[in-house]
Amino acid sequence: MKVYTETVVHSAPEAYVHEAPYQIAIVIRDDGSRVTGRVLGGRVSIGDEVELAETRDGVSYFRKAGQ
Repeated sequence: MKVYTETVVHSAPEAYVHEAPYQIAIVIRDDGSRVTGRVLGGRVSIGDEVELAETRDGVSYFRKAGQ
């Protein structure tokens, strides 16, 4: 899976304000579909390989591949 695009959220919705700033990314899955999710650990850039770290409450969490 690869990062299609990413951004850092500094002004988060009220439910997540205690987690800001945090990174989200649109990831291209191996089948070509795209999914939006949060990024754990170090920041990622467009084109970086990522892997699914976990899913919480229906939200996908990714991390840079190999970390």
